[in-house]
Amino acid sequence: MHEEAVCDLLKAQGIDLALTLPCDRAGDLCFLLPERIRTVGLNREEDGVGIAAGAVLAGLRPIVVIQSSGLGNMLNAVMSLSVTFGLPLPVLASWRGVYQEQIPAQIPFNTRLPALLDALGIRYARIMEARDLDRIGEAVDDAFVHCRPHVALVSPRVWEGESGTAGCRDAPERARTSVLACRREIPEPSMTRCDAIRAVVPHLADAAVVANIGVPSKELYAVGDRPLNFYMLGSYTQAPAIGLGIALGTKRRVVVLDGDGSLLGSAVLPVIAAEAPENLTVVCLDNGAFGSTGNQPTCAAVLVDLELTARAAGFTRTWKASDPESIGEAMAAAADGGPNFVHVIIRPGNAAVPNIPLSPAAIRDRFMAAVREP
Repeated sequence: MHEEAVCDLLKAQGIDLALTLPCDRAGDLCFLLPERIRTVGLNREEDGVGIAAGAVLAGLRPIVVIQSSGLGNMLNAVMSLSVTFGLPLPVLASWRGVYQEQIPAQIPFNTRLPALLDALGIRYARIMEARDLDRIGEAVDDAFVHCRPHVALVSPRVWEGESGTAGCRDAPERARTSVLACRREIPEPSMTRCDAIRAVVPHLADAAVVANIGVPSKELYAVGDRPLNFYMLGSYTQAPAIGLGIALGTKRRVVVLDGDGSLLGSAVLPVIAAEAPENLTVVCLDNGAFGSTGNQPTCAAVLVDLELTARAAGFTRTWKASDPESIGEAMAAAADGGPNFVHVIIRPGNAAVPNIPLSPAAIRDRFMAAVREP
């Protein structure tokens, strides 16, 4: 099978983590990958960018395996995370819309994809026949040698004539009891986000930290800068995904400082719960607002309880906190197992802190050196 050949090729390239969202034209490949390489199933393609970034920072060699239409969902994260920080990102994309495509909706985006990648300066290789499969290895090698994205566009024609097994695998047993019992009082908040960060910092010890974009990163830098802090500069919603990628590549504790607006836009909480990394804690600093853009209210302001959202996603270890004492208690409890979700209720308000005086490369390099220390 050509799918087996691709798996062998990826193993030969040292790929040790595959991040996948299936395409029916490459269904067998997505079945085979978990048998050969550690695989994380995605709900949204852009989360693959974040997980891959975190995995690279921690020393792994990931690849994202998706349908090419998913590149449209990934592009902002690719440019603001992978390109901005100079991180390798090999992508194997089943190229829809160009070969015997029967779905009209696949055609407008995918036929223009090479021109779009050219416009963004993203390298890509076209794999149109099985004899071209070695170009996947070349794309992976280029991504890691030059620390940049490289997309392998694989035509469905490559898989033609193969004896497919997609759809013939045994489905997992799904019978189970599902219970959600949780009663929490949400107080009127008194702390700001910066107050909450000050309460979290003394409990970090040697944890690696991922801070959400905008003011949260600037406040963490002002309160407690350290090489083990990874400050995000873009890629909205990707803080927990980056944290998951780091947690998969290190035994060190990993703490994500995220906000309610970002988490409400993310699809990664069920992925984290399914992977169940014992060393990962997500701290949701919930001010009920998009704090970095003027405090416009989010759905969490008066309606959504993000702790319940985390529990519904599969987290079993959750806490609610609203003052330094309860934050400390939650962080201490979270240090013993995981994954954890700490929901901190705060009020809107940004501290008057300066921009972070570090380049993306400086943030990346000192973090990578620190997170890989024994």
